[in-house]
Amino acid sequence: MESKKIGFIGTGVMGASIVIHLLNAGHEVTIYTRTKSKAADLIAAGANWAETPAQASKEQDIIFTMVGYPKDVEEVYIGENGIFSVAKKGAIVIDMTTSEPTLAKKLYHEASERGLRSLDAPVSGGDIGAKNGTLSLMVGGDKEVFEKMQPIFELFGQNIVYQGVAGSGQHTKMCNQIAIASGMIGVCESMAYGLKAGLAMEEVLRSITAGAAGSWSLSNLAPRMLKGNLEPGFYIKHIIKDMKIALDEAERMNLQLPGLTLAKSMYDQLLAEGYGDNGTQALIKYYE
Repeated sequence: MESKKIGFIGTGVMGASIVIHLLNAGHEVTIYTRTKSKAADLIAAGANWAETPAQASKEQDIIFTMVGYPKDVEEVYIGENGIFSVAKKGAIVIDMTTSEPTLAKKLYHEASERGLRSLDAPVSGGDIGAKNGTLSLMVGGDKEVFEKMQPIFELFGQNIVYQGVAGSGQHTKMCNQIAIASGMIGVCESMAYGLKAGLAMEEVLRSITAGAAGSWSLSNLAPRMLKGNLEPGFYIKHIIKDMKIALDEAERMNLQLPGLTLAKSMYDQLLAEGYGDNGTQALIKYYE
């Protein structure tokens, strides 16, 4: 694969691992994140440092963003020192933040007006998927741009699916987050029940992860719950953001989602108790 000049804005839990995959493939990567000290390992691995999103975007062939909230997405694209102020014509901008479908459509149109190509490509798989290069990507935008980016996506993704026009990737991610948020209640209640019954939960997991109850969360997050490991693969504060986006979109579509509404209320309680920076598996604390 021909080496590309890549800008990457937002090197958090998943972004940092993606940058490593890009560097290992021989691409020149320039990074920006709010706290430079948190990017020290990436700089040591060969990434270039930029002082602003604009500096990370100038003269790049491809620009990835993976930040926290929709307001952060708007800032890094449209802000005074944002991507759109400097990106060269023909560059491809790809937002992997889980964000609003309406914002993805807005960025697509504004990028087109500037001679840029835009994809919304949120991912699923957490810190494990990012480290292993096995993320699932849900991509919206022009299919020809998606196909052009496929070899890059394959460096850190395994299940890479084109979903349709701009915004479709974000809508698909909402489907993903709804299933995760509501499903986490079942995982936690299963663990709480087994513990109360005095079962050896490692043996329980050997049985139920291989049966009809099996899921990624049950296989990967239930063991963390049992060990008391609440470190984030995905932050509670971010799943709450995603649930709010999904509920707002559902309201626009006149769709009721009682399971998601319940899950959000439970996570809101944990946020109020100070668990916002813990992983989603900390929902087990609700039962303790």
